Amino acid sequence: MTDTAPSEKTEDIEIRLLLEALYTRYHYDFRNYAMASIKRRLKQGREQLGFPTFSAMQESLLHDPAMLGRLLRYLTVQVSEMFRDPSYFKAIRDKVVPHLRTYPSLKVWIAGCSRGEELYSLVILFREEGLEDRTLFYATDISQDALQAAEAGIFTMDRIPLFTENHRKSGGKSSLSDYYQAAYGRVSFDKSLRRNVVFSDHSLVTDAVFGEMNLISCRNVLIYFDRALQDRALGLFKESLARKGFLGLGAKESLRFSNQGGAFTDFVREEKIYQRRAD
Repeated sequence: MTDTAPSEKTEDIEIRLLLEALYTRYHYDFRNYAMASIKRRLKQGREQLGFPTFSAMQESLLHDPAMLGRLLRYLTVQVSEMFRDPSYFKAIRDKVVPHLRTYPSLKVWIAGCSRGEELYSLVILFREEGLEDRTLFYATDISQDALQAAEAGIFTMDRIPLFTENHRKSGGKSSLSDYYQAAYGRVSFDKSLRRNVVFSDHSLVTDAVFGEMNLISCRNVLIYFDRALQDRALGLFKESLARKGFLGLGAKESLRFSNQGGAFTDFVREEKIYQRRAD
């Protein structure tokens, strides 16, 4: 009797073809990531999305644009931390905020907001610095699931000690517990933190510029892109920023090799915070 289930070797071929299709169609490059990790994540996605094979997932990816967001939910890490890399937020507070105070109104874009950790970090920081009321925050992500989670503002209680310590190290001027209510092993961040927030589906791969921003924070997103797509995303940020606006990237990201690098100056180099040139 012949076993009709795909062999391990066949599945590995299917996965490589799926990753190649993802790169060729959308320019997200996971081809050189550790196979064991990628395979584990894709198996989870295949089972939960109801596909019989990785080849079926590939067909859907090529013909259904909505599949990209679903697939990236499994391939990218959707869990961050509030005030992740506290020194970054300390630099925003100490170095960037004094410049932002000079504007009567502000727009801040959190690109790739995931489940909202960075969004709430920035809103709390702006509230503590007296800038929240004059600021409109745009929280965007390619994943509808992530946006819904961000808008809910609910996190498990076991994550709060780390959030609290990060907030303290970032120069927090209050207690993080002032901003949430706890019950049944979960915390719910106060609805008032979302009063100036616009949640929106936006893809750095395919969508265009919107608004004129004073600060764009896009951290740990570009590491998943190839060079061409990094340049495209950075071009969007350049066009979206007001003159002398600020761009914050992740610790492992840089403008050094980008075609867009000439449009920016280093503002806080060690924290990957850049400023749009005035010319």
